[in-house]
Amino acid sequence: AVQAFSDEGTLESAANRLVLDVESHAQRLVKVSSLLEHTSGFNFGGIDFSLAPFPEESRSLGKALEQLGAPAVGLHGSLAAAAFITSTLDKARYPRAGYNGMMLPVLEDAVLAKRAEEGVLSVSDLLIYSAVCGVGLDTVPIPGDTSEDQLASILLDMAALSCRLQKPLAARLMPVPGKQAGDPTNFDFAYFANSRVMAVKATALGSLLAKAHLMEVSPLGTRIITDEHG
Repeated sequence: AVQAFSDEGTLESAANRLVLDVESHAQRLVKVSSLLEHTSGFNFGGIDFSLAPFPEESRSLGKALEQLGAPAVGLHGSLAAAAFITSTLDKARYPRAGYNGMMLPVLEDAVLAKRAEEGVLSVSDLLIYSAVCGVGLDTVPIPGDTSEDQLASILLDMAALSCRLQKPLAARLMPVPGKQAGDPTNFDFAYFANSRVMAVKATALGSLLAKAHLMEVSPLGTRIITDEHG
């Protein structure tokens, strides 16, 4: 995505470059997978071509979003850029399996980690973006003393979004022992870009949400039809 959006042009030309790149790689993968299918007896179900970053700027999806025109990931315009990338990916032709979206893992993306460190990107922002692209809240460093009740509030929001939009979402929330919001992370791991611990805007649920054992959320567009006495 970074390479596809690196040249000047229009949104249409940027989309065409990404589609061509994806289809080119997919064709090679299909060729190899089809050969293995015939020689191994396994069934080839398709490709999950979800765009995923690596913790260096040249492979950052945060950078791709900003190259499209989002001033900084976390500012308004970022959601539109994310929706553009995933809708462009939908145009590519290849056998599909899995998510086929865009992942925004904070600690695995150099630019996302930087924007979180700057305080520009929040947990709430990431949850909103997952409505149009990713797999949920991914490698998000949060305070080590985050309570179960706070986590439950976050996960309930994610579950509601998942049910309403009928899309799978997951959470890799990472409470960092001994760290508070704003503290720097110090992971010694080649696949992580260090950042700062992100604030959690959550407390325990109250009232009816707290008492409920089950909450029904119908998919978007569902009409509940009752009889005249309903």
